[in-house]
Amino acid sequence: MKKFITSTAFALVASVASIASAENLKLSVAATPVPAAEVLEFMKPALAKKGVDLTVHVFTDYIQPNQQVADGDIDMNCFQHVPHLDSFNKRKNTNLVPVGGMYLPPMAAYSKKIKNLSELKDGARVSIPNDTTNSTRALLILQQAGLIKLKDPKNLFSTAKDIAENPKKLKFIELEAAGVPRSLPDVDLAVINTNYALEVGLNPKSDSIILEDVNSPYANVCAAPESFKDNKALKILVAEWGSEETKKFILDKYKGTVIPRKD
Repeated sequence: MKKFITSTAFALVASVASIASAENLKLSVAATPVPAAEVLEFMKPALAKKGVDLTVHVFTDYIQPNQQVADGDIDMNCFQHVPHLDSFNKRKNTNLVPVGGMYLPPMAAYSKKIKNLSELKDGARVSIPNDTTNSTRALLILQQAGLIKLKDPKNLFSTAKDIAENPKKLKFIELEAAGVPRSLPDVDLAVINTNYALEVGLNPKSDSIILEDVNSPYANVCAAPESFKDNKALKILVAEWGSEETKKFILDKYKGTVIPRKD
C-alpha cells in the first residue's frame, strides 16, 4: 500500500509538473504565409514533443508581424531580414532583436515581356518594393546585373535617389512589396520578394531573369523583444530551424528556391 501511494503521489507530481511545463512553453509567432508559416506548421509536431505549444499567426504584410510583437500581442516573429528589422526599430522606436536564423529566400527579377536582359529596352518600367530595406535590396540586384550603379554599393539603405548611373534610363515604380507581383503585366521587369513570388506560383530559380547572389546579407531571421530573447520556448523554436528535419523539408518543398540556414 505504501509503495502504491508513493508511486501514485510521484505520478501526480510528475503530471502537475508536466502541465506546468506545457503552460510555460506556450509560444505565439507571427509569420508571412509562404514559406515562413508553412515551415512553422511543419515544425509543430517536433516542437510539441519538446513541450512547445506553438500558435502561428499569419500576416500578408511586413508591418504587422513586427507591430504585433512590439505591442506585446504576439511573442515573436519569423519573416524578415536584419536590415528590415533595423529599419522598423528606427522608425517605430522599438527594441526588437534578432534571435536566430531561418533561411535565405533569394530575391529575384521577373518579366512577362522579355526572356533575358538583352531584350530590356531603354526607358523600361521596373517595379520594386517601396519599403526602404527591400527597395535597397532590389536596387542591389539590378546593380548586380549591371543595369544601374549606386553611389555607395555597400549602403543597405540606398534609394532610387542614390542611383549614380542608369544607362537605360529605367523608370522605377515603387509599390508595397505584396503588390509587386500584381504589377507584372504592366511593367517590363518586377523585382519580387521570394515569399510573394512563391504565393503566385513563381519559382526564383527557374522563372527569374535575375537571381540574387547566394552571399546576400538578407537571410531571414526570427525576432523578439529584448526582454523575451532568453525564453526557453523561443530557444527551442530557434534550434528547430537548424534541425536536419526542417532543412530537408525546406529543400524538398521549395526545390532549392529557399536556402536553409547554415549552422
